[in-house]
Amino acid sequence: MKKILLSLTLIMAAVAIVGCSQKAKWDHEQRKAMRENLRQYRDMIYLQDLTDPEFLIFTDSVTGDIEAVYPVYTSFIEMDGVQDTIDMFVMTAIIDELDADAHNMRHIYPYRYLVSEGILPDRLTHEQQRDFYRCLAQKVNNTFLTVEQFLVAIVADTTSTSTIKKLQSECANELFNWVIEVDEVEITPAP
Repeated sequence: MKKILLSLTLIMAAVAIVGCSQKAKWDHEQRKAMRENLRQYRDMIYLQDLTDPEFLIFTDSVTGDIEAVYPVYTSFIEMDGVQDTIDMFVMTAIIDELDADAHNMRHIYPYRYLVSEGILPDRLTHEQQRDFYRCLAQKVNNTFLTVEQFLVAIVADTTSTSTIKKLQSECANELFNWVIEVDEVEITPAP
């Protein structure tokens, strides 16, 4: 009788644990709501160049990462600073994917953007663009020791003398003899 009661108790404990863990998983609607929330990040420079299927894979990955850390959806959504937490997960996912290679450089610095900035000439072939991004990735890997340093350089990339712009200009010059000249204007105070 004791064995039966002990077995029954163990079975009930196992059912309770499984029942609780089933509730801790996000359902389809909760995952869908998080993916919708992540759409606001579509305009970020790295993400705006992704195709729709690539962006869906990205949002699924971020959603899965958040769910793994916060298995109870309602507790996650109701906590203070939830948007800051989502921001952190998005940035972490981007950093994990960045590992400066030619594949990712085209997302961070799209060709049309580089043409509009005067970094690259218009009408480059796909092969010429690939050569440029390979060159840029190699220079980035040689310049920055970590992805975090590279991310800081991207965020701080606001002046024409920035390290990133310098690397882009070097690649454009090496590959296409495209030299970017910056005219300096001296401003003197009025008498």
